[in-house]
Amino acid sequence: MTDLAIKLDRTAKSSLAEQLRLSIEAAILDGRLKPGTRLPSWQDLATQLGVARGTVRVAYERLLDAQLIVTSGPGGTRVTEHLPSRRPERKAEERPSLPIMFSDYSTPPRIFQMGVPAQDAFPFKTWSRTLSRAARQVAALPVSYPDPRGERALRQEIAGYLAVARSMTCGEEQIFITGGYNGALSLVIRALQLEGRPGWMEEPGYPIARAALRIAGITPVAVPVDADGLDVSLGLEIAPAAAFALVTPGQQAPLGMTMSLPRRRALLQWAQEAKAWIIEDDYLSELQLKGRAAPALASIDHGGRVIHIGTFSKTISPALRLGFIVVPPSMAPRFAEAAAYLAPAPFPGIQHAVAEFLRDGHYIRHLRKMKRLYAQRRDLLKQWLDPGQSVEAMAGLALVLRLPNGTRDVEIAKRLLAFGLAPGPLSPWYAGQEPAAGLLLGITNLVPERMEASWSTLQKIIREFS
Repeated sequence: MTDLAIKLDRTAKSSLAEQLRLSIEAAILDGRLKPGTRLPSWQDLATQLGVARGTVRVAYERLLDAQLIVTSGPGGTRVTEHLPSRRPERKAEERPSLPIMFSDYSTPPRIFQMGVPAQDAFPFKTWSRTLSRAARQVAALPVSYPDPRGERALRQEIAGYLAVARSMTCGEEQIFITGGYNGALSLVIRALQLEGRPGWMEEPGYPIARAALRIAGITPVAVPVDADGLDVSLGLEIAPAAAFALVTPGQQAPLGMTMSLPRRRALLQWAQEAKAWIIEDDYLSELQLKGRAAPALASIDHGGRVIHIGTFSKTISPALRLGFIVVPPSMAPRFAEAAAYLAPAPFPGIQHAVAEFLRDGHYIRHLRKMKRLYAQRRDLLKQWLDPGQSVEAMAGLALVLRLPNGTRDVEIAKRLLAFGLAPGPLSPWYAGQEPAAGLLLGITNLVPERMEASWSTLQKIIREFS
């Protein structure tokens, strides 16, 4: 122990026993004290350090509790042969565990941030009252397990809303409430047993969905999109044995085009003939700034091959973590079983609140208000862009600012976070070898009085990486 150079500071706030414990623990964990090394007795170490034997005893007892040392009577006290596993330290060059769009939580939306509704236009008073009533309602319910498919009241309201807004005819038994989009995708993968199978995914396509598929052991096959949406003929050439296609036919994410009717029919025909599945990500529902949103793909599915996913993240708030799945009638029992065993619906209170929000007409009124506001903010941003410099995306909720190929758009986005700006980099949406570079500029949380400064900062940082 003499080579450990243990130093005890009698003026420090921590006790001598704690200082001694930390010194020995560090020596064990960094390898200076090897497994099996015998430690001095309480008396010997106390004499060496000039402290009371009780001080050493307390330090040793704490090391015993941490399973770093063992005692064996006459054999003395030794470093354990089986050290607890340690968490590897993250190296500076390692990639972060979460993508840039998840770089910070529980903060107000930033300028240019995508995927979040307008913070300043949220109906806080109405929602607060609705949430309070729902909490009281749930508190009075019987103390029993809730329906894993989701609360009936919400499933009924969703069925009614989809009939009007998305031209879908479905019953409440076909609807399953989930923990947001991620929970919905997970339930679909499990219920359809897609693990280990290849599937088509749009190129470009949502990077979080692509990562989720890979984590689930699925091989996402990038199929390019054109002005009509996903190219079905190319999909058949690239991956003819695909088990499913994950698509955003209403408003392609991120480029914004609507899948044409001929392309929709081709996709449905492929699914029917190949006994494959179409997972429709209807992430914006009817929130489209130009005209009326196209009917859902599921509304023309007569073969029972479309699984429809929707959420309230873009229309109400992502903090709800509330989504839903609509499945063909024949698949309802299988999804009910998977939900019950693996992915039951989230807290009933939030479900009852959203059900009331829909039932009392607040949801439709809120969407109409948001469409007007977002159209104004989109036009505001367009004033700062040169003609041909960008294209509308995400049904008008974002503009794609194109950058020269090879531009480090991810680094630009990271740099802009320090200035309160959060555009999304375009390149991660591509799985190909030569992704397009650009910035996705969300319009929902633009601040008119800060636009000049925000745009100036954006251009300055882009020039730094040019």
